[in-house]
Amino acid sequence: MYKELIADPAEFARRVRVDVARINCRTRDSHIGGGYSAVDVMAVLYTRILKLNRHNLADPDRNVFILSKGHIATTMFAVLAHAGIIPYEDLEKHLLNGENYAGHTRRYTVPGIEMSAGSLGHGSCVGCGMAYAKRIQGYRGNVYVLMGDGECNEGSVWESAMFAARFKLSNLVFIVDRNHLQAYGRDEQVLDMGNLEEKFRSFGCHAVTVNGHDYIQIQQALEKGVSDMPGAPAVIIADTVKGKGVSFMEDRLEWHFKSPNEEQLKTALEELGE
Repeated sequence: MYKELIADPAEFARRVRVDVARINCRTRDSHIGGGYSAVDVMAVLYTRILKLNRHNLADPDRNVFILSKGHIATTMFAVLAHAGIIPYEDLEKHLLNGENYAGHTRRYTVPGIEMSAGSLGHGSCVGCGMAYAKRIQGYRGNVYVLMGDGECNEGSVWESAMFAARFKLSNLVFIVDRNHLQAYGRDEQVLDMGNLEEKFRSFGCHAVTVNGHDYIQIQQALEKGVSDMPGAPAVIIADTVKGKGVSFMEDRLEWHFKSPNEEQLKTALEELGE
C-alpha cells in the first residue's frame, strides 16, 4: 500500500519519527539521533520542494535529493514511505536477510535512493556531478545534498564547494545537518571547523544558517537558495539538535549508536503524541 503524501511537514516529520522509533526498537538498528535531527529538513523537502513521486523518478528534469549521511537509512526509508515512493509495508523489511532495506542506503535497490552511501564526504561530489550534468545537458531541476556536520571534516566536501563555485552551479544546494555531535564527541572536540557558514562563503558559495527545526525558515531558505545569488551554489546550515523530538535522546551522543528498548520506545511514542 502506498501512502498519500501528508502536506503538513510537521505531521510528516512526526509520523516518520514514530516509525523510526518502532523500526529501530524492533531491529536494534542505530543512528536514530542523527535521523531525528535531519527529519524536519527532509519533511520540508519532500512535502514542499522536491515534488517527487514514484512515477517521475526517472524524469531527467526532476529535482534530485542525495542523502550523503547514509547511515540514517531508517529515517530515509520512512520518509520515502510517507512520501508514497515505496510501499509502507516495506518498512517491515528493514535489515531482513535477502531484502534491500539495509543499514546504509544503496542505489538501484530502493526507489528514490539516488546514491549508495556509507563512506562520508561523497554526496557533495556526486551532487556536483549531477548538477553539472544537468547544466551541460540542458535539464531542469535542482540537486539537493544533505550531509552531516561531522562529515564536513572530509576534504572532499571542500573540494566540492570549490568545484561548485568555480562552475557556478546555481542548481545545487548543500544542506548541513549541524547537530554539533559526531560519532566520537562534539564537533569542536573532534575537529573544530569554526564557523561553517563563513567557511562555505569563503569558498564562493551563498551560505545561510537557519533553525533546522523551524519549518518556515527551512522552506524559505530552500526556496531562496537557488535564486538569491545567481551563479553560485547555495549552502544551508541547518542548526539542529541530535535526537530532536524525544527528550531523553536530545543532544545525547549515545543515540548515534543506541536503539530504544521497549520501555524507551513507549516513552518516545508518548512524547511523539502516539
